[in-house]
Amino acid sequence: MFRKIYSSKFMVHSWYAVHRQPSTINRLLLVSCLTSLVLCGCGVPKASFTHLNTTYNAPAMVRFDNTSTGADSYEWDFGDGNVSDTISPQHQYKNSGNYLVTLKAEKGEKSTVYQQYIAVRAPQDCTVKLETKFGDMTILLYDDTPEHRDNFLKLIGQEYYDETLFHRVIPGFMVQGGDPESRGASQSRRIGTGSPGYTIPAEFSPQRVHVRGALAAARDNNPQKASSGSQFYIVHGNNCTDERLDKIEDERGFRYTPEQRAMYLDVGGTPQLDREYTVFGMVIDGFDVLDKIATTETKNDRPTKNVSMKIRQVY
Repeated sequence: MFRKIYSSKFMVHSWYAVHRQPSTINRLLLVSCLTSLVLCGCGVPKASFTHLNTTYNAPAMVRFDNTSTGADSYEWDFGDGNVSDTISPQHQYKNSGNYLVTLKAEKGEKSTVYQQYIAVRAPQDCTVKLETKFGDMTILLYDDTPEHRDNFLKLIGQEYYDETLFHRVIPGFMVQGGDPESRGASQSRRIGTGSPGYTIPAEFSPQRVHVRGALAAARDNNPQKASSGSQFYIVHGNNCTDERLDKIEDERGFRYTPEQRAMYLDVGGTPQLDREYTVFGMVIDGFDVLDKIATTETKNDRPTKNVSMKIRQVY
């Protein structure tokens, strides 16, 4: 009897041990399947996209391939102020820079976000057109001063310079503009200190000097010689002599190349500014316009009749 009872209990316990475990597994599998169905059906969508290249040259048309799953609608932010709700859009980046692209995939009240940087490089031989009432100047931007070049292009793309003034004009020296506070400023208002609120580190290239037509960045007297975020000047310049260039070399401790010396002697400039202010471009067409701006009537170095500008990138 004892054995039967023990055997019976043993069998009961054995049955529990053998059959309880598969039951638990089955329930777990059922939960897993239901979870998969929820995620696939009415769960959270997955945002994802690809694009063709790793880098582009401005102006760049980028096609985005939307590889998201489980979404009903999409929101794109291209990182340059433009948005779209197209599934797989194309977008043109007009200026160079690193743009953080954001895709938001939505289904009902649920959504996920995917982000990726798009690198757009400045075009080779990048030029801009500066438009005034006297005509246009075409300006080449230098590749060896990339921070100044890219910042200038960014502001141009934002139409930052539109209707700003040449607020400081000194014939034989330079014409200066780029103060955002000059836009619409009355003649009695003092201008010349405005900026976007940041500076650009100096980029002194031994290849770039202040010959006539040079585009350079204005700055205050900061010891790092960092440039204004937006103000610039174009050298009008005056005659140079070998003696003047020799003196600057002795004072500054550098030497001009034969080509630089020849340019100064030929067209003039403002060599006293070399290695003090960043030169980042050069007028290649429209010197007659530069002369007209530089010789317009002024009072306290400001033109008595406003000379406004627009600047556009030339593709």
